[in-house]
Amino acid sequence: MKAAVVHDFNAPPRYDDYSTPVAEAGEILVQVRAAALSQLVKAQASGRHYSSGKTLPLVPGVDGVGLLPDGRRVYFAFPRKLFGSMAETSVVQLDNCVEIPDGVDDVTAAAIGNPGMSSWAALLDRAKFLPGENVLINGATGVSGRLAIQIAKHLGAAKVIATGRNAHSVQGLTALGADLVIPLDAPAEELKANFHDAFHKHEVNVVLDYLWGPSAESLLHAAVGQDHQAGEPRIRFVQIGSLTGNNINLPGSLLRSSGLELMGSGLGSVSHAGLVEAVGGVLRAINSAGLTIAAEAVPLAEVESAWQREGASRLVFTL
Repeated sequence: MKAAVVHDFNAPPRYDDYSTPVAEAGEILVQVRAAALSQLVKAQASGRHYSSGKTLPLVPGVDGVGLLPDGRRVYFAFPRKLFGSMAETSVVQLDNCVEIPDGVDDVTAAAIGNPGMSSWAALLDRAKFLPGENVLINGATGVSGRLAIQIAKHLGAAKVIATGRNAHSVQGLTALGADLVIPLDAPAEELKANFHDAFHKHEVNVVLDYLWGPSAESLLHAAVGQDHQAGEPRIRFVQIGSLTGNNINLPGSLLRSSGLELMGSGLGSVSHAGLVEAVGGVLRAINSAGLTIAAEAVPLAEVESAWQREGASRLVFTL
């Protein structure tokens, strides 16, 4: 079969021949129609992600859209190692498939699955979000962050506060549902005051953090000091991505003096079944919630030249 094949962790995949998988007990073959290129897929294919394997060659891709042998059109995730979704045929556990609603096209389903799941699972599975609570999204200008605004509102958030790199980057976030936007390039004292107001005046209950690094550190410090004699209000801080740094300075006293609860959301902290269930929720909400994502379809045969392409749209390889 034809597939995108990683021969070298330091080079893009090549469109090449690869052995066709054979389904084992509990598995099912999927005729792939579309597979999205996410930061996770890029990191795994370069050997840099904590879930990356060491065996080469391999087919990259953690999820996609395809047809089962009985003709059902499904979103599928977590293919067997070495047989990722960027191939004519992939192989997965049947439990890791969810049917795609009518009216949702292949490219949209493939593009929205991974980024939409990141906030859906973080809110419902990890933070146990309740309608009427307030959500702050740190790093809301990327594909996942913009979807997180829409999803938080769809799930019943009373207020959504969104941060972004600068005043230009946060333009348009209010149209997606953000009630307040905070540019991260504001002067230090102004940014500190804005974060303080988010927790003290707007009573943020849940933080979805796509950035980590300096902004996350500032947010954590801003959550302290509300001086409630009955105890500080509970704030669930869910770490999802580390786009601006892998490490922060976190004094133990900060946790002792606040209602902060730190947790992560991703591979390992949420079960495969939980992540697939989250994607199912996102797919079913596309029409009712008006969820949108910018996606660009590219033939899989062009994978090598398109792999490093940058842009606002989610790249989706089609077959």
